[in-house]
Amino acid sequence: MLPYTPLHHLLMDKFNAPLVMTSGNLSGEPQVISNADARAKLAQFVDGFVMHDRDIARRLDDSVERMTPRGPMILRHARGRVPDTCPLPSGFEDAPQILAMGGQMKGAFCLTRDGEALLSHHLGDLDDALTWDEYEKALGDYAALFEHRPERVAVDAHDGFRPTQAGRAMGLDVTPVHHHHAHLAACLGENGWPRDSGKVAAIVLDGLGLGPDGTLWGGELLLGDYEGFERVTWLQPAPLAGGDAAQREPWRNALVRLDAAGLAHMADRLFPDAPRALIRQACASGLNAPLSSSAGRLFDAVAAILGICPARQSHEAEAAMALEALAILAPTATPYATDDAPEIVVTPLFRAICADLEAGVDKALIAARFHSSLAEFFARPARRLLNEGRAEAVVLTGGCFQNVVLLEYMFRALRGARLLIHQKLPANDGSLAFGQALVACQDRKTLIQPSEQALGSR
Repeated sequence: MLPYTPLHHLLMDKFNAPLVMTSGNLSGEPQVISNADARAKLAQFVDGFVMHDRDIARRLDDSVERMTPRGPMILRHARGRVPDTCPLPSGFEDAPQILAMGGQMKGAFCLTRDGEALLSHHLGDLDDALTWDEYEKALGDYAALFEHRPERVAVDAHDGFRPTQAGRAMGLDVTPVHHHHAHLAACLGENGWPRDSGKVAAIVLDGLGLGPDGTLWGGELLLGDYEGFERVTWLQPAPLAGGDAAQREPWRNALVRLDAAGLAHMADRLFPDAPRALIRQACASGLNAPLSSSAGRLFDAVAAILGICPARQSHEAEAAMALEALAILAPTATPYATDDAPEIVVTPLFRAICADLEAGVDKALIAARFHSSLAEFFARPARRLLNEGRAEAVVLTGGCFQNVVLLEYMFRALRGARLLIHQKLPANDGSLAFGQALVACQDRKTLIQPSEQALGSR
């Protein structure tokens, strides 16, 4: 990062060497901002403190960005980028004041007023009680700063999320918005797509989000706009073995995909110390194993098969990031066999990957071919929607599009098509609230009713 305070410059002058910096917080908690809390929480693992006699009024994470062949990419929308407003697209000038609550992960909310939107800074995982306290404080700060008086609140359609529950308790009209529709709308809004323009083919690839059918989505091609959408193509669902544990332990995703491909012997060989029999029994009975079409879990499965942190990830998306880094080392790769059906069957993909692995093919090439295959899976039906005149452009959104290798393969597969991507706001859940706000601006009369299904996994 660049030094952005005088203290950074003084430290650099004294050390005259690279410094590694991170937030002062316990894992999963907000940053410590008082001298007393710093001593109480951090003293066990830091060597010293630089204290100040001025209190910190508000927590604010650093922004995280990367440069790509397609321009800048925002991974975390925070310091240096907030508070700032962006204009709503044409057609939204008279939209009511909306408060959009965002999702549970990478928490952020959005306010709209007078044809502008104000997306908050990154607040983190709202499962944590202290982070939720910060979310509520920030909500009050932004409302005062923007002189905001919402007429309607937009929430994620998952009723187990804290922001959804808080939004419903405000006593305002509520617009529930499905997770992947919010991703679609956020990318449209960032690119200034007018309200009355045609529909787009939206390739939405991420971890997990509740779909209208009550299942967990994450690998979809949608045809839609701000007002609505239909699901055109999706990844073959697989059980999330152990629910939330499947997000932490990549081997679980590899096992269910290998078993489905008739390669249980490979799973037994690759993960000899894992409780395979127990997981297989749970999946067979449907016990804590909800089905999901998640592209994120597909990345985890392939990474585990290639030996990348199969047992447990030390941080979110570690396996997928390592798989991307491996694929960068390979030359441009051709895809494995692809599937043209609405439900993309991935069993041939896993058979091909395992055949290459058995044949001693370089793992970097296998990783690259996987990225190329995933791009082709979705580019082909998206191009068909364009050719049929049903869509006017292709949207690439969802956290998986923070992966530069995937993004480049998608651009190659959709060469010549009009593509809309994220450059000013995160492709991940950090921009969900902006999309929710735009959907709520439609002021729909028929609202989605609360889901009766309590899902233990996201």
